[in-house]
Amino acid sequence: MDIIVKGRRTGVSEKFRQHVENKLDRLSKWERKGMSVDVEVSQERNPKLADVRERVELTIHSDGPVIRSEAASVDRHGALDLAIDKIEARLRKSADRRKVHRGNHTPVSVAAATAHLPGDLPSLTPTPAKATPAQRGGDEEIDGVEVDGRFSDEFVELDTQGEAPVIVREKFHRAKPMSIDQALMEMELVGHDFYLFHDEVKDTPSVVYRRKGFNYGVLRLVD
Repeated sequence: MDIIVKGRRTGVSEKFRQHVENKLDRLSKWERKGMSVDVEVSQERNPKLADVRERVELTIHSDGPVIRSEAASVDRHGALDLAIDKIEARLRKSADRRKVHRGNHTPVSVAAATAHLPGDLPSLTPTPAKATPAQRGGDEEIDGVEVDGRFSDEFVELDTQGEAPVIVREKFHRAKPMSIDQALMEMELVGHDFYLFHDEVKDTPSVVYRRKGFNYGVLRLVD
């Protein structure tokens, strides 16, 4: 299991890097082919947020979906422990889901359960999938930003017509078409309230998002 530790707006000592590797050893029982863990440590400068001044983000890449967690605490050691607890719970959920789908008791999918509901968009003719960079033998660039098999990001300065410039984080990531069920699962595994994906049935950019309780919604883009 490869572990990459980096700091955002803060330094990371060699002692803490070794501490991270020792702590992440507990995830080895969930190790899958090609698994790597990105660990990002950041620091909040606002003194009013001293109780959550240290933040740790964990992102697991493997041959399956991306799994992510983050936590904040008064120190980075406490934040790391909280983040590991969260990501281990998501690893367990992912493993349990694989066991269910390999057995004979696969539950009815979200797509199948909601197929009869009104207001659905007409099916669009699927278009041939484009070859991935790996299939073409190299990376590609989108608006001048190199995109690899995972994602790339950079800070972009926006033109606000004379006002103070706003810095936003821009990300490019590649994803193969998937079902609504898979999108919901991947949303849960990264701990977000929404998830952007390409719907393999409707062949449209779509977003699943969390509503109150255990309900979810789907947004689609059409011409």
